[in-house]
Order: sequence, then C-alpha cells, then structure tokens
Amino acid sequence: MLAEARGPDPLISVDPWKPSTLGKDIKDPGIQHRQRGGKHQRRASSQRSCFMGLETRRELVWEDWDLGGEFTKTLVLRNIHKKLQKLHIRPPASKCFSTSIAEIIVLSPGTSFSIPVTFRPYQRGEYEDSIEFQGKEGSFQVCLRAIIPCHVLEVPDSVMLPLCAVQHSSHTNFLLKNASKLQTSFQFECDTPFQLNPKQGMLKPGQECHITVVFQPQEALVYQQHAYCWFGEEGDKAENCCTVLLQALAKYPYLQLRNPSSQEEEGWGDPVLQFGSVVIGQCLRKHFDIFNPSPVTVSFSLSPLSGGIPLLGSVFSCDVTRGNVAPGGSLRATVTYSPAIVNTVSVEYLILKCRGALNEPLLKLTGNCIGPKVSLSSSVVDFGCVEEGASVVQTVKLVNSSPVEVIYKWDIDCNGNSVFSILPASGTLLPQSYTTLKAVYRPTQPITHHRRVACVILHRDPVFLDLTGTCHSKLQKPVILTPEHLVDLARRQLSPDTLNAVQHDHDVHLDQQGVLSSMEKLNQRLGSAAVMPTPDLVCLSSSRSSLHVSVVPSELVFNHKMSSSFLSSFDSSQYVSITNHTRGKVSLVWTVAQDSPFSISPSLCDLAPLKSTSFRVTYDPKQLNTLHGAELECFAYYKDSPDVGEQLVCPPWCVTVRVIGHSFQPGKGHFIPCCSLKPPQVVFPALSVISHRTVLFQNDGDLPFTFCLDHSSIPAGTESLFVEPSCGVIQPRDYQILTLRTTPTEDSPKQGFNLRLQLNAAKLTREITVVSVVEKPCMSLEGGSSLYFQPTAVGSQTRRTHHIRNLSRVPIRFQWSIPEPDQELIFVEPDGGELHPNESSVQTWSFSPLSEKTYTLNPTLIFWPVQTDRSNKSHLTLKVVGMGSKGSIEAEKAVTDIGEILVGSCHSFEVPLVNNSPCPVSFCLIVQQILLDDELTYDPETEQSALQLDCEKGTIPSHSTIQLQSIVRPHRRAQYLWNISYQTINASGFVSSPPETLCEVRAKGVFPTLQVVDACSGGSVGRLSKMHLWKFFSLDSLNEHLLSNPSPAELTFRTPTRHSFHSSPSIFTKAVLDFNFSSAPVNSDSSNFVLMFYNPGSIPVDWTFLFPEDQQIELEYWALTGEFSSTELHQMKVQDNQLFNISPRSGNLLPGQKRAVHFSYSHDIVGTHRLPVVLKLSYGREILLNLQGVTVERDTPYIHFASNQYEFTSVNIGYSSPPRQVYELHNGGAVPVRYQVDMAVLSQLQADNFNHPVLCCLNPEGEVLPGKTTKLEWIFSPLEAKIYHMDVPIHIQERDSTLVRFEGCGRDILTPGSSNPLTSSDHKVCVPCVQRVPFPGQMLFLSEDSVFLGDIPVCSQSSRILFLTNVSHTDTVHYTWDLPQQSNQQVVQIHPERGCLCPGECVLCVLTFTSTDYPTVYKLDLICQVTHAAALIQYHDALQSWEEEKERQQDEFTITDKNVTDSQRILIDQEPLAAPARKGPPLRKYKTLPPICASGSFETMGSICTKLTKAERRMQRETSKVWRRPRPPQPALLHLAVTAHSHGLLEYSTHFPDQFNKHYRYLQSVKKQQPENISLRTSLPAGPSTQTQGPEKDIVVHILTFLLRNILDDSTFVQSLIPLASKPNTYQPTETFSSHCSSYPSSACPPRCPTASSSPPATPQPQVLLSGAADMQRTAGGLGNRPEKQQTLHAEHVPADMVEDVLLNTLQNLMMEAVRGELVLTAPSRTIITPPASTRIRRMSKAMAEEQKI
Repeated sequence: MLAEARGPDPLISVDPWKPSTLGKDIKDPGIQHRQRGGKHQRRASSQRSCFMGLETRRELVWEDWDLGGEFTKTLVLRNIHKKLQKLHIRPPASKCFSTSIAEIIVLSPGTSFSIPVTFRPYQRGEYEDSIEFQGKEGSFQVCLRAIIPCHVLEVPDSVMLPLCAVQHSSHTNFLLKNASKLQTSFQFECDTPFQLNPKQGMLKPGQECHITVVFQPQEALVYQQHAYCWFGEEGDKAENCCTVLLQALAKYPYLQLRNPSSQEEEGWGDPVLQFGSVVIGQCLRKHFDIFNPSPVTVSFSLSPLSGGIPLLGSVFSCDVTRGNVAPGGSLRATVTYSPAIVNTVSVEYLILKCRGALNEPLLKLTGNCIGPKVSLSSSVVDFGCVEEGASVVQTVKLVNSSPVEVIYKWDIDCNGNSVFSILPASGTLLPQSYTTLKAVYRPTQPITHHRRVACVILHRDPVFLDLTGTCHSKLQKPVILTPEHLVDLARRQLSPDTLNAVQHDHDVHLDQQGVLSSMEKLNQRLGSAAVMPTPDLVCLSSSRSSLHVSVVPSELVFNHKMSSSFLSSFDSSQYVSITNHTRGKVSLVWTVAQDSPFSISPSLCDLAPLKSTSFRVTYDPKQLNTLHGAELECFAYYKDSPDVGEQLVCPPWCVTVRVIGHSFQPGKGHFIPCCSLKPPQVVFPALSVISHRTVLFQNDGDLPFTFCLDHSSIPAGTESLFVEPSCGVIQPRDYQILTLRTTPTEDSPKQGFNLRLQLNAAKLTREITVVSVVEKPCMSLEGGSSLYFQPTAVGSQTRRTHHIRNLSRVPIRFQWSIPEPDQELIFVEPDGGELHPNESSVQTWSFSPLSEKTYTLNPTLIFWPVQTDRSNKSHLTLKVVGMGSKGSIEAEKAVTDIGEILVGSCHSFEVPLVNNSPCPVSFCLIVQQILLDDELTYDPETEQSALQLDCEKGTIPSHSTIQLQSIVRPHRRAQYLWNISYQTINASGFVSSPPETLCEVRAKGVFPTLQVVDACSGGSVGRLSKMHLWKFFSLDSLNEHLLSNPSPAELTFRTPTRHSFHSSPSIFTKAVLDFNFSSAPVNSDSSNFVLMFYNPGSIPVDWTFLFPEDQQIELEYWALTGEFSSTELHQMKVQDNQLFNISPRSGNLLPGQKRAVHFSYSHDIVGTHRLPVVLKLSYGREILLNLQGVTVERDTPYIHFASNQYEFTSVNIGYSSPPRQVYELHNGGAVPVRYQVDMAVLSQLQADNFNHPVLCCLNPEGEVLPGKTTKLEWIFSPLEAKIYHMDVPIHIQERDSTLVRFEGCGRDILTPGSSNPLTSSDHKVCVPCVQRVPFPGQMLFLSEDSVFLGDIPVCSQSSRILFLTNVSHTDTVHYTWDLPQQSNQQVVQIHPERGCLCPGECVLCVLTFTSTDYPTVYKLDLICQVTHAAALIQYHDALQSWEEEKERQQDEFTITDKNVTDSQRILIDQEPLAAPARKGPPLRKYKTLPPICASGSFETMGSICTKLTKAERRMQRETSKVWRRPRPPQPALLHLAVTAHSHGLLEYSTHFPDQFNKHYRYLQSVKKQQPENISLRTSLPAGPSTQTQGPEKDIVVHILTFLLRNILDDSTFVQSLIPLASKPNTYQPTETFSSHCSSYPSSACPPRCPTASSSPPATPQPQVLLSGAADMQRTAGGLGNRPEKQQTLHAEHVPADMVEDVLLNTLQNLMMEAVRGELVLTAPSRTIITPPASTRIRRMSKAMAEEQKI
C-alpha cells in the first residue's frame, strides 16, 4: 500500500535503518501500491512507449522544483519506422510549459529528435499539460506534469501473525518504506494485544525499516485490529495516516503427560511413573513424554508440587524444568530416582504449568528403597573346651541375599586385645553372595568365655554372633559352657538371688532349654533397671555394659583434648570403674594383650555385690609420633553360685573399654587426614521411638587417623543420641561404620544440628547433619475441610471425588468415621488405608438424600503413624453439605415428527431431553408403539418396535440437555406413533416413580413414489392433445400404481439387477400397463413422448427402466440353447433395431424434484411392435410397461384406435336437447381413409327402445386425411336411468371393420330444490391444468394448459385470460394459434392470434368461447405453433438465396461450357403438394410427404446396419450436387385444452339458477330448430344494423376508450357531473328482450341422423342478456308479436356492447400491469378523503351558475 501526504519535512534521525534504495526498482508482491487523496499513480518517467512508429516517453514529470526557477527536461523522439515521418507539433497550451521548436519536424528512419521542454512555475501547486504530435496515421500526446513532493510510505495492507497460544507471544516483521523524496517521520498507534517496535522514527528518502509486530493475546479469540501510522513532517502528523490491518488467532495451550511404558487409557486420572524397588546407593531412570495436541507452540515449566519436598532434598530429579513444545510434537523428559533411606517409599508429584492453560496436569512419582539383607549361617559359634594357651578356629558364613552390595564391619578388636577374633573383620559382600569368616578363640585364663559380637552393616540393622568357649588348665576346670546355656536367663545375666525370687513367685518359668519368657516383670524386679540401658539399646553396647556389670567410662582418650569432666588431660594413665549391680560376688578378669601400648592393672579382681572398683589404664607407646587404638576386654562371672545349680550355668558378662592415643611430641603437627562421611546427613523418623542410622566413615588416605566425638556439639534435648563407636582409629584405606541411635524429641531443632567429629586430636573436624525431631502426623483435606454436593434427587445418589494428602514424613494409616445416623446418607470409598509421606489419595464420596432438605454432616478422619499403635490418634473433621430435591425431566418438543422414512431403511434422530430441576435425574425410558392406520394392527410380542433407543437408562445433569439418540426402522407402510415415558431410578438401580409421559414421536413408513405430472409429444404424434397422451400411455393407471404399496414379490430384488437366464425375464409384479405410441407411416418421424416424472414424497427415489436385455444374465456362447420362441424372436428384433428408446433409462429424484424422460418409437420397420419394459423403483414398485407401436405402409389406409371403448358423458333422462358428444378417429397412415358407421346397429337400438333414438351419429360417413383426426358427433339420449352398452361397427375403407363399444349412463332428473345433477366432474380432464416446469428446449410457456369452462348455456360467450411467456433469456420466438372448429363452427377465438415475443417478454391472450345453439360437450385442443426467430431468419435468407439462384439459372446460360451440369447445382423446388380444400388454418407441424412412387432412398433409411453399395454412394454424390428448396423450420407445438358443457336455456335455468344471470347470449350462433330433415335458419328482420364488426369495431372501441379517458381526466367534466346526481334517470330499458327471445324455440329436439352436412354458420347477431326465469317463460311462448320495436332493441344494446368491450380492455390492461409487476393487486386500498360539505356546495353552485350562462 502506498500512502501519500503533503507538507513541510522536518527531519528526525532514527536508527537502525537500511541504506537508501533510490534508483532501484523494488517490487514486493505483498505490498499493494495505493495513493492517498485520489491522486494519479506515479509512474517511472524512464518508461518508453511506441506511437505510430515513434519511440518516446509517455509523460514528463517534474518533481523537484521551486518557485521562481526554470526547469528543463528533454523529450526524445526516435523514428523506428522504415518510412519518413512528418509530424505537426501542437505546443503546450499553458504558459508554465514552453518549447522552442518548429511546428513541423521530419524524422528519417532510425533518427532521433530532441525537444527541450521548460517548466516555469508561478505558484505552488500541481500543473498538467500535453504536447500533441500529429501525423498521417493519427496523433498522440505526451503528458507534461509537475507535482508537489509529498510524503509517501509503502506499507502492506495487512499482516498475518503466526498462530499463538494464550499468554504467549508470537512476532513477525513487515517492511516500511519511504517512497517519497522527503524525509518522513512516522509514529504507530495500536492497541493490545499487538505491539510494534519501533513505534516511531524518521526515514530518509527511499529508506526502509523493518517493523516488528509482537502478538501477546490474553484470550483465545480472533483478533483483527488496525495499526495507524501517522507520518509526514512533525507538525503535519495528524493529517497523514495509513493503516495496516493486523490479523492474528489465539488458541488455548494444552499439554498432556504420557507415560510411554503404561498402556492405560487416557482420562483415568493423573499418570503415574512407578520406579518399583530400587536398592540404596543406586539410581533408576525412567521417561515420560510431554505431548502438545494443540495447534500452537506452548512453553511450560515443570516443578515439584509444593508441600512435599523432604528435608534433605528430593530423591527424584528431572532433567527438564522448562521448555517449548511445537504443535503436535512431544518432548521426552527423564526422571532419576536415587533413594537415600532404606525401607521407605518415596512419593512426589511433578506439576506441569503452562501460561494461559486451563489445566495443570500432575505426574505422580513413586519408588521404594530396599537395603541389604544379610544373615549368618549360624548365630552361635561354640569353641568348646580349650586348654590354656591353645587356640581354636571355627568358620561361619556371612550371606548376602539381597541385590545390594553389603559393607560390613565386626565390632571387635582383632589385634590381640580379645580372646576372640573374626577374620576378616570388615569387607564388602557382593549381591547374592556370601563369604566365609574365621572365628579364632585364644583363651588366656581358665574360665568360661562368652561374648556377643555385632556385625555392623551399612544401611541395615546389625547381626549378632555369640562366641562361647571354655578354658581349662591343669588346676582349674570350670563347667563347660554350651549353646544350650545361652538362654534368656544367660542373656539377661541374672543373679542367683533374683533368679531364686523369680522361681519362688512363679513369675518366670523355664522351658526345656531353660529360656525365660517373662522379661517385663523381671525388669521390674531389678533395682538398677531404671538407670541401665533398655534391652533394645544393649544390642551394640552389650560388650561395653550390661544390666549386671557396667564400666565407666567406656572410652578413654589419651593426649586428646576432651571436654568431658571426668577425663584428665595429657595423662598417660587413666582409670575406669566397674560396678557390680548384682547381689552376688563376681570375679573380673581382663584380657592381657602382648606388645600392646595399653595396659590395665590389676588384671584380676573380685567384686562384692553392689560394689565398684577402679582399674588403672596406662598408655605407654613404644614409638613416637604414632597413633594407637585398642579395645580392652573384661569378663565378669559369678564367683560362687551354690544355690543355682549346674542346670542354670550363667555365662560370663563381657565389658569393653575403647581407648585411643597418640605419641606426637609437643610442637609436632599432626598430618591432615583424607576421609569422607557417607551420607553426610542423617534423618531419623519423626516418631518418639528408638531409631538407628548408619554412616560410613572412610579413610581415603594413606595414613591412619583417629576420631573422637565432640559431645559438646550435641544440643540440649537430644541427650539420647548415641554414636557407636564414638572414638577409634581408622587405618589407611579402611573404614568405620558409625551407628547413630536416638529417640527423637519435640525439643530437638526442627532443621537438625551438626554433630562434630575431632580428627587426630587436632582442630580438624568432620560434621554429620542430624535431624531428630518428633512431628505430629499431619494431613490435608481438599477444599478447606469442606465438601459440597450438588442438589440430588431424593432416592438417587451423587458421587464426588475428594483428595486427602499426607503431609508428614512418616507413613500414616487413616480411617473415616461416619456417625451411624449419617451412614444412610453418605459413605466413602475407600474408607481406610495407608498413605506414604507426601502421597495423596482420591476419596469417592456418595450422597443419597432421603428427603427434600439441606443436610450438614461431619464425618471424621482418624489417622496415626504406621509404626505406632492407635493410641496416639489425630482427628480431622470434614464438613459435608448436600441438598435433597425432587427432579423431573421433559422433552424439548412434545411431539417430534420425523416425516417419511423408507420402509426397510433406518433413520437416526435425536430427542432433546431437558432437566430443568436443580438436581441430576436418573431415569429409564419406556416406548409404546401405536399404528394410526385403522386397518393395521400391532402385536408387541411378535413384532419388534420400529423405534429403538440408543440408551434406555441414563442420568441428566441439572439444568442441562442431552440428546437421546434414536433409530427408526419402519417395517411396513404405516403411520407410526410412539409414546415415550420415563421413570426415575433410585440409588439401588430400581424404579422409584410411576411412568410419566415424555413425548410423542411420529413417523410414516413409506415406499419410494413417483408420479407423472405432465406429458408432451413430438414427431409424428406432435399434434396429439394431452388428453390423448394421457390415454395412450395410461398415465392415470401408472400414477395409481406408482403411488400404491409394492407387493412382497416386487421386493424380491430391491434394487435393479440381472436375475434371469432367459431372453424374456420373469416378472414379479401384477401391475401391467400399455404404452401406446400410436401409428405413423414407415420412414416418417419417430413418435416422441416426454413424461415429466415428479417425486411427491419426502425421500429420494432411484428409478430404472429395465429392457429385457438389462435383466438377462449374460451367458457364454456354449451355454445358449439356441431355441427361441416367437415372442423372444420378436423382442430380439425390436431390441436389435432399437425401435424403442428411453432416455435416460435410470436416475435419481430428490424430494420435490422433477425429471423429463424421453420415450421414442422409430417407424423404420412395418408392423406392430411390442416390447416389455420394467419400471423399477429401488425398494419400491415394479411395473411392467408394454411398449406398443404401429408402423404402416405408405399406401395402406389405417385408422388408429387408441381404445375400442368409449364412455359418453352422463345424460339426464327426459332431456329434450341431449348434448352432442364427440368420438375421434385418427388417421395414422399416409393416405386418406374413408369410414362409415354401421347405421343398422343404431336403427336396431332405436327399435329396441320404443323407437327412441338412444344413440344417433350426426356424421356417419366421411374421410380422414393423413395424419388428421376426424370427430364423429354423437347424440346420446337415454330413455332409462341405467348404463347402456352399445357395440357399433365402424367400417374402414379396404380394412376390416372395428367394433367400438360405447357406454353411457342415464340419470334421473332431480327436483329443483335438490342438489345439482349436472356436475362438471364428467367434463374435467385428468391432465394437469398448469405446467409447472418447462420441458427441455421449451421456450414458450403457457400460464394454463387447460381451460375448463364448466356448465354454460347455449348461445353464450365466455372469456378467459391466458399468458404466453418467453422463458428464454436470449432467443426471440414467433407464435401462431391454430384454432379448431366444432360442428363446422368457429367456437373459440384467441386475441392476438399471432405475435412475437422477445426474451423474457410476456403477452396477454384473451380466449373467447362462444357456444353453439345446441347443447354440446366440448373437448377442444388448441395448438400454438412456436417458431424460433433466428431459425426463421435463417430460413428466409436461405430461401432468398435459392430463389436468386433459380432466377439466375433461368436468365443466364453459357454457350461454350460443355459441363454445365457439372458446374451448376440442380435446383429442386419441393413445394408442398396441393392438399384437399379444408377450412381453418393450414397444418404446419408435418413435413410434406414425398410421392409414394419416389425413389427407394427412404427404404435405405431403415437399414441402419447395412453397408452402402456403389449405386447408393453414387446417389449420395449426386444428391450433394442437388440444391433443394429450403424448408421452413419446424415449429414447436403447445397444446391448450378447452372443455365445456353447454345446456339448453330451460335446463340451465332450472339446474343453475344462481349462474344463469352471469352469461350473455350471443345471437349470431342461435339457430332455428331443424325439424326432421329440413334445415331452417332463423334470422332477424331486415333493417339497418347498428353494430360494427371487424376492424371498424376495433377502431370505434379504441376511439371511445381514448375519449372516455380524456373525459374522465377533465376536471370540468367531473364537476359537471355533480349536479346530475339530483336529476332523474332518463334511461328506461324497454321490454324488447322477450320478442327476441321468442325467436328461439322453447325446446330443441335432437335432430335426426342427417344425410347432409350442417348448415353454414349464421350471420353475426347482437348479444342479448339472459335474464331470469320470467324471460325464459316468454321465450317458451314462441315468436313475439311486437316487431315494430326491433329498431329500438338495436339502439339500446349498442352501448352495452361497447361498454363491455371497454371494460374488458380495461381489465386486460390491469392484468398485464399486474403480470409485469407494475400493479400490486393485493396492496391495501387507499382512502380518498372527500372535501368538506361547504366546499362541495360552493363548487356545485359555481357549476350551476356556469351552466345557466351557457
């Protein structure tokens, strides 16, 4: 688009811009150039054109100019012609443009001439002029223009942005170009959601700039906005504007989360990504897809759902956190599961957020962490009895039955400080494997030894191994300790007095192995149980302390700075204290290790009951700057136990002291250890129970280091935290498994604390983050602890989902508690279960109200940790609100009428069901079928209902509508009625209400129907009336069959198919009709019939005409029998010669559609031909049509009888003047045919009926011309009221006689007060009266095809108006009416008889019918010949050329030419032969028949398949040299049927008294009664006639019409009529009517069979008004006696005739105006307001005064 402006040009620099493109032809197909203000489009001045052989520019344009200067441009003319050019130059007319050249210049070929043109402006504006060059061949001009430079911008008309998602953005660019030579500033204005960048700037001439359009929609809409660009100079921006239409479409974004490994259907909740069981220390990856089904690119963010992140971070990680997904694309994301805590189930949720999206899908992540599973092959190793100083080795297997790699460490000093040792003491065990351990026993004292050693396993509880052995010396042999002694008594290390007390009280019993089973009461007996560790805590500290003997402290650190108060710093000796908590005396024996830097004294000691003793531990390193560590071992056993007995041998107790030290000299720095802690964070369950966690402390360096727990780092409230071991030495590349044990408390820090480990007695530390806090179980309820149900129908049920979520860090078990009264109203599924941390559960609540009210219920959610019992429960209350209401449904339409449906087919439809109640309604439907036809019955037990519902049960939400899908399959042709009712369903699925009516559905099962609504003919039968066509083709019967029901046999083949092996296929129908194609001479035009088929039903119809060959299955040649019957041979002959043809043979008609079908019969072979054709309607009727046609020899007389039966119109008995009736004979041959009616039969009939002429033929003999129809006139006069059957032979010349049966009915004459016995039903034809659709090729259209005048009196005249319309839009046609006669009288006239119609033109035709003087039944066929004007002009031109050639050949001759015959064409004048004289217009339809003795060329036309001989080819060559006289074009024929029944005056006045006064008598047709054989004619008395006829009458009528119009338009004349109102009427009609009526006989007896033709028509007579019965009485009296008033009669009735003509002309004009649309007949009438009375009086007085003056 080119936007242009004007004004000054201030400049503003804007960057960045493209360089100038001046001088380049830049074309952008997306930019349309347009100028502002309607100015001329700027053209390039360098464009050259060629005029008259001169090349020059079209125009010279001055752009850069200022006032007061001269600007010159040069116009160059170049002669590119081969001739010399002489030009006259007309200089510019204005003074602004000037040239200094001669008026005439001469240019030689190839030379140029330069013309300087100077422009001198005198004011600022636009100038335009031209220079004209004139030569011999013409002139041309060169335009001179000076324009003012203006601002012009090129912008596109519209910019389409890419499809964008809501709350996203898309952008595109368009080019902004300065097309002017001025610096132009611009500024854009646009509304959201569009943004333009840059919005403003300055463009140099020719400079371009890319404008970026950003689209940021907030709603899903179609956006179309104009961006306004104001440009020009800075002070002129408001006046210059161009627009750019910004178009964009926004869609809502939508993303789906898909699990590729899951085959579950979508729509069943959020997808779940299950990792299953994953071993600790490993990770598992799984994938999911983010799919974008929307048509827009979507950006998203993926993050964990808030509120469920563990304290130490998520165990799930996703590699995708945000991104974009293209339309229809997907993005694969990977989730990694890295479990950290054994035996825990991790549940997390990922939420997918998209800006502008209507949903936020969730992805559930779940995984289970499994740890190592380790066991020992034996839990006890018994070394037996060993001599002092000896050693024994036993093996035990450590089995790893899990898929996890196991790291283990034995909690025992294997460096000689213990009598027991296990090798290897630590290591790694592969998954599903085992290792063999060696246990060594080296006793040093002759005592029994027992020690439980713990195998500490990373991420698992330890396993224990009991080591037992007994040492004997030569002097001491203690009781040998066996595994059977390791019972509960031994494990608890009970004292003898406690054991005796337990036995005495029978609180403890021993089993066969001596196992004690009541530990709880035993602990209560122990006095020191309150300060001792619990049995669960003893599991790892059993080697350091027990319930019976304890050591304090259990750890000694030498030369380490400890914060403990009981440790002395930098001492080489420290003390430990052992306490005896039993009531027996015990002996203490320390295990002494050789070469150990640690020693203890004394090594042996006895300790009294409940006493303590101290031992000195000395650290004496042998090497400086080294690290040492050891575990000192002490066994305690009863010194004396006489009361216990041998069966209760108590194993010794073992206590240990862990010691570490270093020998670094002062000032000597410790080396820095290289170590690691895995994991660095430890989280204990948030429960107040004892829990264990393990940490791997690994030495990654090449030097050992010591560690020691800094007890000061343990905060207050967490004193229950223990670390085992809390100190020790870790050798290079070795590790230590630390066991943390605690009972979480509420006082512990919420975020945890750091536990410090000091390394190498220096400031080097390592920290372990410990979270040990008790949290109360916490769960969340969706919706703020409220659940609202929508209104629910009483007795039904409503379901709703509700989410609960575990916000705790421990698994929780929950249970819903619903009060018992509320359990009938609500229930939930599931009502209990277990939730892992951060897991949510979907609860389905059901609400079933019992009454119409609002319910408020409060169910309680009870939950507690899974690891505890139900004693510590928590509660949450959910508020449930629901309302019970009453619901009902109704149909949107009470009655649904589907219409007509094809029987056997199905029709689907929808019944809208509406629920206007506030609650959903569950229903079941009931369908009851009723047949509305009285003759049909329906039994539901034997016949299935024709209406099938897609869903008989369902639920409709409140205030909504559902579409009930239904299918109707009618089984028969009937009127169906279905009553649909419904019943509500309760929550149990049972019916809870009586049936209620919903709606009615009506339908009609129909078969395909077809109907013939019109017919026309052409060719040899072109002049047959529609009544004959209707009879020839039996169309009434055909329509009756087509509209009836098919029989089951006709539905054998529902669609047309080949089903027969015979030449004459089997017929499945009883409906047989004859299609009679009439007759014609051989080689004449074919008989063509066109039937207009119409589909009157509401379903499409497929129809097919099946010839015998279409129904026969084609067989191979060997399968044909070769034996054919005569009928088959005849049919094969007819089909082979294609005598009958139907086009088209098949088709489809939609409801209300029409289609013309052509039937033709070729007269090529002489004879009577028949062919059976089946008319098949798919899924409908099957009718056999017998096509019949007759072809006769040209010299053979032939009368075609369409039927041998004829029915007369019923006649009342006693009629004095029975009507004439007509029976037609059609000559189907080429020669005249004489006929004769056998009068003997009629005479015998008269004799049999008391000499009464029942049937009389008025023209028993006559001749029928070729192709014509003769009417036999009959008078049927019944004597009795019965049906007469009269067989009358008709003799045909040189042919056999034909017996025709005439039938007639006589009726009784009713009294005058009864109903009318003369009804017009006998005279109505069954053919359609109005043609609705034109036939193919029809150009002229009649408003009516038939005129029914009904019952009229004799000698009356009736008029009808018809319209002829030219429906063609391009062709002009000529028309001519061919009027028939009745009884040799012209009873019908049409005005105008001929004329011409232009395309689309319409003409009004007036049909005047004058009945004769005798009652007659009229059945006339009027023919309108229509000729194409172009064909007529072509004919006249050809005829003129032929006549000119004929005249030339007659006048010219050549003497020397020998080949005159070869060079000249032979002219043949084929004028029609003289036809017999006849009355009426000539027949123009038929071609002139050639002579019968003509050459045999006509015979060869019938031989279609024969090969032409040489003689025939020579004849064709000779024929090409013949120029025949052109024939006039064949006109198309339109038929107009006119029917009437005239009655005598007496009968008419009797039976039609109300119609009698509406007709006029026309005296020119009145005839005298003809008694016997004498024909008399009554005439009026001689005298001067006052009525004009012919052209004179027309002139008088037009003159009077013109005069009357002018008189009525004259205001003076109108005013003069006002005084006449008070004058008496001077006109008195005289009673002359009776005298003239008396001239007509009172009753006309039927004439006898005449021997001569009727008399010629009477002379024209005036019309007489038929008055009432009184006048008829006068008429019956005979001739009048007052002839002297004849002259008065004529004088009085002349004005009546004229007035009738004037009124008739007026009505015709009004009708023509109405047809042309100039007059609206249905428009409301206008009210004329008369002037006041005073005004009228003044006008009247003024008129009277003027009259007096005259």
